[in-house]
Amino acid sequence: MTETKKSVTDRTWDILCSLKLAIILVLLIALTSIIGTIIQQNAPAADYIREYGQANYELFKRLQFIDMYHSTWFIGLLALFSVNLICCSIKNFPRVWKFVKEPTLVAGSGIFKNSATRAEFSCKGSKQQVAEQIATLLKGEFSKPIRTDKDDKIYLFAQKGIYSRFGAYITHLSILIIMAGAVIGNVWGYKAYVNIVEGSSIDQVRPRDGTAPIDLGFTVRCDDFDVSYYPNSNRPKDYNSDLVILENGQEILHKRIEVNDPLTYKGIKFYQSSYGSAGNAFFKIQATENATGKVLELKAFQGRPAQLPNGYSFAVTNFTENDRNFGPAMQLHVNTPDGKNGKPFVVWQNHPKLDVKRSGIFSFALLGFEQPQYTGLQVAKDPGVNIVWAGCFLIVFGSLTAFFFSHKRIWVCLEDNGKKTKVLMAGNAHRNQPGFSMAFDELQQKIEAAVKNESPKKEG
Repeated sequence: MTETKKSVTDRTWDILCSLKLAIILVLLIALTSIIGTIIQQNAPAADYIREYGQANYELFKRLQFIDMYHSTWFIGLLALFSVNLICCSIKNFPRVWKFVKEPTLVAGSGIFKNSATRAEFSCKGSKQQVAEQIATLLKGEFSKPIRTDKDDKIYLFAQKGIYSRFGAYITHLSILIIMAGAVIGNVWGYKAYVNIVEGSSIDQVRPRDGTAPIDLGFTVRCDDFDVSYYPNSNRPKDYNSDLVILENGQEILHKRIEVNDPLTYKGIKFYQSSYGSAGNAFFKIQATENATGKVLELKAFQGRPAQLPNGYSFAVTNFTENDRNFGPAMQLHVNTPDGKNGKPFVVWQNHPKLDVKRSGIFSFALLGFEQPQYTGLQVAKDPGVNIVWAGCFLIVFGSLTAFFFSHKRIWVCLEDNGKKTKVLMAGNAHRNQPGFSMAFDELQQKIEAAVKNESPKKEG
């Protein structure tokens, strides 16, 4: 006999339903994901050139390695894997569905002869009486049986855990949902960054790939930024920002964020990421005109002249936060009305009256030093995250259903055997057959003892 040659459509369908294809695709996705782990994604071009060189950067760019998760070839792998899962499910699901909806209620002789778990015994009493006893016991110990009368015999069928047959399909569905959520997040979401100087606000963020700014649709203001350091060190111990969300000039939300505790608004998360100095530092200074006792409170920037009475001025030329363990100190000089610089001198914040002993026209005290800071925020929007979480829940549920539960079935046939009733039993489980065999033997002993009015046998 000659084999019927399959059409191109049939061969294509067989390939798409192939387990071998599924394994190959999973391996390819896993291996290519390593690229996205080793090579930083969506970094500025200068970072790649500095680390890998111009030639390798151009190669990575052509191969879409620097934005791999948006690349056509990676999305193509995910799409083909999704098609493979869908085709496998379509091919096998109707058979499983028919198996669930149309169970074998009447067991043939083959089931009782070939089943690995079977039993046979005879007992006194009519078929009706024995069937009722067994049905009652099955209902309590296993599940409610279905009775069928056929060919002068009584058949009982009971099953439980039938929905464990769908565990694999739940797992398939969950994988598709997770991939759909990831694609939605990649296409309609973004990762960006922004720096906000204390007291200022922004309404746009800049993507990590350096493309055009993205409008947030609302305003974010930084009211305050704080950083604390480890003792006797410049290493930051903690830093946080007071952020305010505004819409139409109205404050909507306020939160003090820190590392790993972001602010979330309209699906956009703002993570505390970095900080730094913004602009020139300024000093709060008290200047006293010694002849008149007139006191002035001034704000001065380092390197820029600040005006004093009668044409005089002064300029801060240097500053340290700890001068020989005397605390914060600044160096300044006074300029005469004709523009000549006076001799530099030092003023310590912790000793405000010390400069009076210098006997100058003016004496100075350092009241405080402020360096404007900016807070660096990572901004992330992922509209697919809830879909991914739903898929993760389903994959756990589906895996538990598929691997830790099994579909168990029991058939019983009762027929006349002279003045006695002959009882045939058989059982089957599609998973953990050894465990089911032990449970079947125990159930068979209980049934036999009940119909014979005996105590069940105990092993050991």
